[in-house]
Amino acid sequence: MKQVNILLFWASISLVLFLSCKGASSELSLAGEWQFALDPKDAGVGQQWQNKELGDVVRLPGSLQEQGKGEDVSLDTRWTGQVVDSSWYSAPEYAAYRQPGNIKVPFWLNPDKHYVGVAWYQKKVNVPAGWEDRPVVLSLERTHWATTLYVDGEKAGEQNSLQTPHRYVLEGLTAGEHTITLRVDNRLYVDVGMNAHSVSDHTQSNWNGIIGDIKLSAKPSLYIGSVQIYPDIKTRQARVKVRFEGSAGQASSTVTLQAETLAGKLVGEPVQSTFNGTSGHVEATVDLGEDAALWSEHTPNVYKMKVSLQSPGGIDEASYNFGLREFKANGTRFEVNGQPVFLRGTLECCIFPLTGYPAMHSDYWAKIYRTCKAYGLNHVRFHSWCPPEAAFHVADSMGVYLQVECGGWAEVGSGKPQDQWLKEESDRILEEYGNHPSFCMMVYGNEPGGADQVRYLSGLVDHWKSKDGRHVYSSAAGWPYVENADYWNTPDPRIQAWGAGLNSIINREAPRTDYDFAAKLRPDMPTVSHEIGQWCVYPNFKEIEKYTGSLKARNFEVFRERLEKKGLLPLAEDYFKCSGKLAVQCYKEEMEAVFRSRLLGGFQILDIQDFSGQGTALVGVLDAFMDSKGLITDSEWREFCNDAVVMARFDSYVFEADSSFKAHTELCNYRPYLKVGKLICTLTLENGDVIGKVEKNFVAEGNYTDICDVEFTLPQVTKNTKAVLALEIDGTDIHNHYDLWVIPTVEKT
Repeated sequence: MKQVNILLFWASISLVLFLSCKGASSELSLAGEWQFALDPKDAGVGQQWQNKELGDVVRLPGSLQEQGKGEDVSLDTRWTGQVVDSSWYSAPEYAAYRQPGNIKVPFWLNPDKHYVGVAWYQKKVNVPAGWEDRPVVLSLERTHWATTLYVDGEKAGEQNSLQTPHRYVLEGLTAGEHTITLRVDNRLYVDVGMNAHSVSDHTQSNWNGIIGDIKLSAKPSLYIGSVQIYPDIKTRQARVKVRFEGSAGQASSTVTLQAETLAGKLVGEPVQSTFNGTSGHVEATVDLGEDAALWSEHTPNVYKMKVSLQSPGGIDEASYNFGLREFKANGTRFEVNGQPVFLRGTLECCIFPLTGYPAMHSDYWAKIYRTCKAYGLNHVRFHSWCPPEAAFHVADSMGVYLQVECGGWAEVGSGKPQDQWLKEESDRILEEYGNHPSFCMMVYGNEPGGADQVRYLSGLVDHWKSKDGRHVYSSAAGWPYVENADYWNTPDPRIQAWGAGLNSIINREAPRTDYDFAAKLRPDMPTVSHEIGQWCVYPNFKEIEKYTGSLKARNFEVFRERLEKKGLLPLAEDYFKCSGKLAVQCYKEEMEAVFRSRLLGGFQILDIQDFSGQGTALVGVLDAFMDSKGLITDSEWREFCNDAVVMARFDSYVFEADSSFKAHTELCNYRPYLKVGKLICTLTLENGDVIGKVEKNFVAEGNYTDICDVEFTLPQVTKNTKAVLALEIDGTDIHNHYDLWVIPTVEKT
């Protein structure tokens, strides 16, 4: 009977909604052709361009640069990004690339057109009958950067968010034709840092335009402004805060909350709350039932909260995805729903070479996360930027833990305008995306400067904690340590410290695997290793043809042509493959070191894919399109990067014949179902001869299990001979191997 009542209730709501909107659609897409004009001298406001018909045409959503608008790249191009090596501007070897018609810069991918400044966009819109006297919301899902809106020549407002939608409420529109004019300015509104990936030419490019949804929505006089959902995994309930916009006068209104699966199956009972029209918000608790499923990387169960507001002005409805998830720090570890989790992360640096701006739809985000999971990763850090809604939706559905950043790589704490803007932007990010269960972590941005950064960032952490307890917070990626943070994101645990040169583990000593980073971890909070890896690979010149969009690999062309002039182009493929093999081995060494560090909270590599900026940093085993370079398969990568990794600790990769090889075997295990197992350890010469084999049953103890010590006597050889130490957990996909070398006995003289 309850089910029947629920169905009747929602049927009645739908009928009222149909009758209240009969004859007029509530949304109007503004995608398509827009009139357009560049304003490089910023003269448009003074000359009242909002009252003029603009002479050019572009399509929105999109950027002006991808449509051939802007300026040709030249020696005078005002890049948004630091050029560390400026020799391109003067060195003789680059002279050919400084000539008009052949401009090619080696710093990063090259846009066909470049433009930093003001652009104007204009569109005539027919407002439907029935929208009169209703609030109408203009939504611009993502702009770059600041916008000013004019309606019929009158200024209607301005907004400056970089990573959340710009929404303008228009009152008093009449039915019929109206002119919407937008002034978009992609100069740095505040100094978030020229290298920040939210704005920089290093990666996405400093584009000008509007992407994602662009639409008008007619609302009732009282409508839903924001919904925040706070799940409680212990009670299987969700506390819901609904904020309203507009007014219903003194009349009463009713808000109804109903949880559903993504397939539309009702979860729990609807909750209704009636309130006076002057109230700005309502809070209620929705019981999801004892069978409600939790969200994690292993069980990415997503629900949606359907919210219906009925007032004398009509009905407004919206739905919001959420998950039953608790992500927190506990000692030196993170926990998801009370279970320890080890963050196996990569960076997402806003690299979208076909468009020069972020993907706004699900398909490409599915490719990104699917590839990450295929390579054993469960975590993505958005380096100095925050992705759009689609990125969160897909991460929710695939069980990926996200670290979101507020768009900064800058000086902070000095009282400059970016201090206030970053705080306001963080609030907007939390409100816009905070319901998503994949949104687990947040920091201000990357590697800050400023003498008073600790005070400022500590204050931000306090502010975030008091505002929203659904996430964990730290100061910044890299530094500084602040006492009130939930975790520490530091570059210290790595095998090649910045500036170490030859004085590093991987350079000053013979290769070995019997070390970890225990001494570099904090005892009072989780430590996440910052930007480990960065092992560069020679360019793959076959990749050039893939750059068919607005960004071209002219940096690759420079490298190829310089190699050809030296007569070395036939060796390019060998350079690529050999440097790639070395990079893969370095990644294995780096990542096993962090997996051996038993109190480490996680790591973030730079990067599973190539980083297109900073002088062209080809650090990935995947290219800029998230495609394999052919250096290592995903299954081979998962040997040393997965939710369970079996490893051996030994003091050298090279041994004399007749000596004893000794190793300690261990298992890093974050698979909740793996409780017992059997290790099979085999040492085999390259000709197939088995030197020795050990089998050992074990009980998985927590997340780290010391399985056993192994020892094998190495045979006599007459030449340097490769031997392979192979480890596997019987009956699973968990296996690993090490290439060792046995050398002939050296006679002592």
